[in-house]
Amino acid sequence: MPVRKFRPSTPGQRHKVLSTFSEVTTDKPEKSLLAPISKSGGRNNQGRMTMRYIGGGHKRRYRIVDFKRNKHGVDGTVKSVEYDPNRTARIALIEYTDGEKRYIIAPEGIQVGQTVKSGKDATPDVGNAMFLADIPLGTVIHNVEMRPGQGGVIARGAGSYAQLNARDGKYAILKMPSGETRMILTTCLATIGTVSNGEHMLERSGKAGRSRWKGRRPRVRGVVMNPVDHPMGGGEGRNAGGHPRSRNGVPAKGYKTRNKKKASNKYIIERRKK
Repeated sequence: MPVRKFRPSTPGQRHKVLSTFSEVTTDKPEKSLLAPISKSGGRNNQGRMTMRYIGGGHKRRYRIVDFKRNKHGVDGTVKSVEYDPNRTARIALIEYTDGEKRYIIAPEGIQVGQTVKSGKDATPDVGNAMFLADIPLGTVIHNVEMRPGQGGVIARGAGSYAQLNARDGKYAILKMPSGETRMILTTCLATIGTVSNGEHMLERSGKAGRSRWKGRRPRVRGVVMNPVDHPMGGGEGRNAGGHPRSRNGVPAKGYKTRNKKKASNKYIIERRKK
């Protein structure tokens, strides 16, 4: 999945770097797996803006992705690899032997015609979903559950993965994408392989308009605001004034915001690196 640069025929083309989409096999999504998305523009149910810098954007439809992989013991064939406007990774359309179709997060290297499976009798091949108790140690995995039956929540973005390092009793010890090492129950499911579209981090939009297509409005620095709008606002000229902090006064650099009494702290063996 390489990226391509463009000739600088316009200012917007000069720095643009985009995916070649060479792994995508169709531009028509499966209609039965589409759902509408309504845009909020950052407003809540009272119409008040609670999130800034959100608005506009191209109209999209949501692709219903199977994060649970709970169709155990049934073979599925990869029918297509598709672009999903709602996520950085590609998605793959799976058709099972009983006729049901589902989307999954496409792992790196998955091919049309390949067979995938989930459950106890699955093998540790790319795209198969297995319990952490059955996966060989050292295997690279993605779409990992935090609680049994919850559905995958860890390592779902483009190019991300976790690694199964060890097992200790009823817990598996995983190295997370962030670098954190933590324990997760071995009865949780995970998918073998790395998430597709690993070159996503190399892409450059080239112009501000592409951000507007994605529904992102221009972001304003706190330093250039007035004192009434931000703790770092005001002053004559370019006076930053004080320490970097958020609009609500929370320090931005080096300040830990995780609750020291959080129940899941006991499952974290090693915190992520700064």
